[in-house]
Amino acid sequence: MDCFYAAIEVRDRPALRGKPVGVGGTRNRGVLTTCNYEARKFGVRSAMPTFMALQRCPQLILLPTRFDVYRRETAVIRGILQRFTPQVEPLSLDEAYLDVTGHSGAPAPLAQVIRDLIFQKTKLTSSAGIAPNKLVAKIASEINKPNGQLEVTPEQVPEFMQDLPVRKIWGIGEKTERKLEDLAVKTCRDLQRFSRPQLVDLFGKFGLELYDLCRGIDDRPVEPDRPRKSLSTEETFSFDLETLEACEQRMEELFADLMADLAQKEAACDVTKIFVKLKFSDFTRTTVERAGLEPSLGGYRSLLAEAFARTGKPVRLLGLGVRLAQPVMASAQLPLL
Repeated sequence: MDCFYAAIEVRDRPALRGKPVGVGGTRNRGVLTTCNYEARKFGVRSAMPTFMALQRCPQLILLPTRFDVYRRETAVIRGILQRFTPQVEPLSLDEAYLDVTGHSGAPAPLAQVIRDLIFQKTKLTSSAGIAPNKLVAKIASEINKPNGQLEVTPEQVPEFMQDLPVRKIWGIGEKTERKLEDLAVKTCRDLQRFSRPQLVDLFGKFGLELYDLCRGIDDRPVEPDRPRKSLSTEETFSFDLETLEACEQRMEELFADLMADLAQKEAACDVTKIFVKLKFSDFTRTTVERAGLEPSLGGYRSLLAEAFARTGKPVRLLGLGVRLAQPVMASAQLPLL
């Protein structure tokens, strides 16, 4: 879906049309969940602290989230998707993979029909990527946003991948991107110059995946309704963090990313534990987790302090996360009388 939460707010408040709108934290210490394209022109983006978004766009209209409304619209949209295939893997309230190999229709016209039905039922626009695997479909879905689609056939995948920025590959964040830039790698074509052993030497096990992913090879199946056990975000630093105060400063950005991820996946109500993970300069690790704590900045600070105090060594990696409640499976055995 295109700017799903913001699009719903603008649809329900026509006076907002054409104005920059952000949805999420409405206080200075809050975090934006999403924003519309008018706001993005000012450099505003999801997971950005509210105070920073207002600095970039003082006229930004901030609205609180309304997850009851978003859930209702998501149910309508998923009902439409499941008319065409039972193989629907939701990624969040506003995004999903579909496996339509069992459908008799050609995939690109089918995507157009689905998008038209979504608009008829919800008055919301959507975009689609049509491709032989998840990686390429995800990238293709972003190219003609908003309200567009792009098909990449199996024969077109090699050429499609070559000139893409490496940041488009899932798993490559800012740190890995900078490391690749030091190797004069900016595009997938550049990355394809490296052999599989070379990439393993540079990136460990992830190098095996990079070798395939930069060529558009992705064998992950579409997995309907697979529950997640946790959500987390982490960062490996260019220079080790020597003090607890330095860790706390870097933690705030990670916390904003995690909160935005929780909001997108509507998982905050399912949190059972929060945790902090540290990797120290000598590559030893420690994790502190607590049940019954809300995922708040204060809660993570207390866990961070406990984790850091265990060794006091410089920190090379910091991660924050939550454990999520799992659905209770019905027992196949009848209760004994």
